[in-house]
Amino acid sequence: MRKGDRNPVMNVASLLICGVLAGVVVAAAAFPAIAMSGLAAKSGAQAFADLPSELTVKRSPQMSKVYASDGRTLLASIYDENRQDIAMDQIPKVMQQAMIAAEDHKFYEHNGVDVQGIARAFVANKNSGETQQGASTLTMQYVRLSITYAADNPNDVLNAAEDTPARKLREVKYALAIEKKLTKDQILEGYLNIAYFGNHAFGIYAASQVYFGKEPKNLTVEEAAFLAGLVKSPSDFNPIQDDGTVNEQAAADGKGRRDWVIDQMHEIGAITAEQVTQAKAKELKITGKPAPNGCTATAIASAGFFCDFLQRWWMSEPAFGANSYERERALKTGGYKIVSSLDVSTQNAAKANVEKYLKTGKKHALMVVAVEPGTGKVRSMAVNRNFKIDDAASPKNGLSTDPAKAAKNIRGTYPNTVNPLMSGDQYGYQFGSTFKVFTAVAALENGYPLDYTINSPYQWVSPFVTAPGPASCGDKWCPKNASQSMTGVHTMWQAFGRSVNTYFAQLIARVGPGKAVEAARQMGLTFRGDPNQQGTDAYFAAHPDAWGTFTLGVTQNTPMEMANAFATLAADGTYCQPIPVESITDANGVQLDAAKPRCQKVIDTDVARAAIDMARCPLGDRSQLGGCANGGTAPYVRNMVDKPVAGKTGTTDNDRTAAMVATTRQLSVAGIVADPDWTNNTVSSANLGGKDAHRDVVNPAVADTLHDGMKGKPAQQFGKPDGTKIVHGTKTSIPSVTCKTVSEATTVLRNKGFSVTVEPGEVNSTCPKGTVAGTSPSGSTSKGSTVAIQVSNGQGGGQNPPPQQR
Repeated sequence: MRKGDRNPVMNVASLLICGVLAGVVVAAAAFPAIAMSGLAAKSGAQAFADLPSELTVKRSPQMSKVYASDGRTLLASIYDENRQDIAMDQIPKVMQQAMIAAEDHKFYEHNGVDVQGIARAFVANKNSGETQQGASTLTMQYVRLSITYAADNPNDVLNAAEDTPARKLREVKYALAIEKKLTKDQILEGYLNIAYFGNHAFGIYAASQVYFGKEPKNLTVEEAAFLAGLVKSPSDFNPIQDDGTVNEQAAADGKGRRDWVIDQMHEIGAITAEQVTQAKAKELKITGKPAPNGCTATAIASAGFFCDFLQRWWMSEPAFGANSYERERALKTGGYKIVSSLDVSTQNAAKANVEKYLKTGKKHALMVVAVEPGTGKVRSMAVNRNFKIDDAASPKNGLSTDPAKAAKNIRGTYPNTVNPLMSGDQYGYQFGSTFKVFTAVAALENGYPLDYTINSPYQWVSPFVTAPGPASCGDKWCPKNASQSMTGVHTMWQAFGRSVNTYFAQLIARVGPGKAVEAARQMGLTFRGDPNQQGTDAYFAAHPDAWGTFTLGVTQNTPMEMANAFATLAADGTYCQPIPVESITDANGVQLDAAKPRCQKVIDTDVARAAIDMARCPLGDRSQLGGCANGGTAPYVRNMVDKPVAGKTGTTDNDRTAAMVATTRQLSVAGIVADPDWTNNTVSSANLGGKDAHRDVVNPAVADTLHDGMKGKPAQQFGKPDGTKIVHGTKTSIPSVTCKTVSEATTVLRNKGFSVTVEPGEVNSTCPKGTVAGTSPSGSTSKGSTVAIQVSNGQGGGQNPPPQQR
């Protein structure tokens, strides 16, 4: 039974007396001449009776907290009000007693209204002609604060605090009702959680942290007394100013107020005289500080960009509200516990590796993102930038590298920025030859096997029309290989390992650019710009038939997209939306479904596994199916990662970017070095302090991050395709055409269904000069592949060249 229920006589007396006083107060405000008349009392009592008797107590705004994936490491606090509600058993008795001593000695005796106090205050205020005594009990103060937080508009907030008889009557009526509904401990708990203590601290938990850097359970007598004394007038008794300096007058007043509360604690019997002496002798020391708020104040300094990604993800989720206003309000006031996907060790490693290879302060950005295959959970985001606003309190950013912007004194993003460089729609970078993987996936899906051969000249004249430029010849797109040594017949394994441009230019022409674009879309790539405006990525993606250049990575994409695309292959073709969370728990302890991975099968398992087998070639790993040629664009990566690994390097025309993606079964890492302020700025060694963009910057940053992120994880082998058709296609024997004329050999090979090409130059052979010395490949290959005829020089002294390794 509640205390209020145990004393019905007192309840009735309170109602009657308050009703009479209500009449007097109302009349005094409206008709001073009849303030004490019975008529006034009668009408006031009726008005009091007509007031609502049920108060809806809403949860006050709560701080949301973001933790790392371990659920323990706090990354960020996000709030409108620095508050975290705690239960009564977490509030020490000394704090409870201090608040009662400071605000309401008779809290456990009255029924929400101190009748004698109201009468005394009425007489005192009447005699003084102004309000000096309020006689508000803790219950009434709790009512007032609850009304404020339940308000739906600014006017209701003002009305809740206005100094009028009507407000006082409302508080009295609600206080009597609240005392019937809640126990005294529940009311005191609610008050201690809702009260404002100054210095941006709402509620006792925040106050204890802000002023003393400790949890409430560890408060001493003098600390509890100081906090209790603040509630009456935080601005007068809080010595810490907004700029962090100490106001000496407020410090003196705060200590005086503290000592008065200590005396009041003795008066109500909460502490002894000896404790009074000891507590007053203690110096007032403010050792805490306001809780950091938002992504510019993360506990792990490098986690700001990840925190920002989480906030933007939250703002896009309908589960948190119907619109952006509701979602932001939910995050800043809902008291959520958000266990993020950020892995502390991987994040620290990524940041350390970024700084090792391109320090913060450089004009170019080195960006590295790690995503978990099979879940889409983002494990780290690192860049050589500080996540902070460029202002007077921080090192000034350098001028933009874009000459047009620099001429207008516009500053760049180095070393400080809050721009979403690695995941935002307004940013994107060309990932070059890493995009060959999408053409390969489309080819594998459409019956072209891994050992499909194409003769790849140094330069190839494509059927695709393009504007004049370095890669054009006339009005045609005419891509070149990085070197003449790449000329020849290659399988898909070999061409991907050595990054043979003219192989993949021909492959996308045969498969169709639209299928490669669709494969990329299925694996999570987005295309930026207006699809109705010619020249944008989105326009080409909507009209892809002539977009042969897509295979060489000409679109604007982010490291997060590319890490997740390769993660899709590592997960056997299961795409998962990149998410920044492990779990989300609301203030009531309910876990939300919004944190669950959003995955779907988008690529056939055998296709994904075949693509991964091919993608082991560039990084020096061994194909499980024996298809890699010697070499690779970054053959040292396998040893650096020390786990089965697949991936690809990429460089754009004119060296505007350098990129690499590397993945194991458990972690996919993408990195790129680029200038986010001016995409035309090259990654030449001159711009990178003498460093080679691939060898000295992005490749080791990605490889080291993957190695470090895999610590403690077992080596897992990639899956093999179940069938042989996707690897070797429909095998067809290559007829022997040795010593035939080139014309005869060409006819024989074409009749067997092969594409035929003649290699330039001649080779040593015993066959007559100008006849066929042999073919590459020889023996057998997949149906429809290219077979290259090798021409004899007639000089003998050697054997026919052996077939290329497959």
